[in-house]
Amino acid sequence: MNKIKVLGISGSPRKGNSRFLLDKAVDYAENMNDYNIKTKIYSFRGKEFKPCLGCDYCGRNKGECVHDDDFAELKKMWLDADVILYSVPVYHMSMPGQVKCFIDRLGNSFFATFDSTFEKEEETLPKLLKAIGTITQGAHIFSGQEHTITDLINHALMMQSIPVVGDMWESYIGAAGWTSNKMNNKAIEELYKNNNYAAEIAVEASEKIARRSIEIAAIIQSGVKANHEKLTSQEHYKVYLDMLDNN
Repeated sequence: MNKIKVLGISGSPRKGNSRFLLDKAVDYAENMNDYNIKTKIYSFRGKEFKPCLGCDYCGRNKGECVHDDDFAELKKMWLDADVILYSVPVYHMSMPGQVKCFIDRLGNSFFATFDSTFEKEEETLPKLLKAIGTITQGAHIFSGQEHTITDLINHALMMQSIPVVGDMWESYIGAAGWTSNKMNNKAIEELYKNNNYAAEIAVEASEKIARRSIEIAAIIQSGVKANHEKLTSQEHYKVYLDMLDNN
């Protein structure tokens, strides 16, 4: 059985509610003993992510970015994973700026990183086939959770990957929680310990996002293996096939 590498990304500049929900999801994943799972967690806390300048430095330097910050480390971890679990707070009806900076630069740098994959010049990306699930939370019940999840679904599609949801009714397009208007960074954890129904649902939805993302990753691996010979001739699958063969 191939290993399924799970990368949990805590997209908050502090350690609190987003990290609590992510830890619950990753803990759940680690106990899925019917799969060969390896997990890692990356936190944006204390990290620096500068905005994309649109300077095309990456285009001239095989995907390397002009900025000297924490981008390259997370880019490598992202590319190496089979499953990406984003857990982010809502900032101004969407994801924090640091996460958006990473996503902007990831897409642009990958065009250059994989340019040599394709025989003819074309602005495209290989089928990276990550299973990507999203967990988000905000202070209020309707404060942009679905907008944030939708932005990350679009990111998954742009990155030639598969957005994954949990199970209805708790998760229509991703896992969403709220802190019941409490502003402290332990709010959801405290609510959960006190058997708050909304917090319990947020945790359950986060766990199901992890489960379904791992299952989709396993299905992708099996499907690609079964069609390996057919896909080898298609340059769009070369990156995934190489990763699968080296796993």
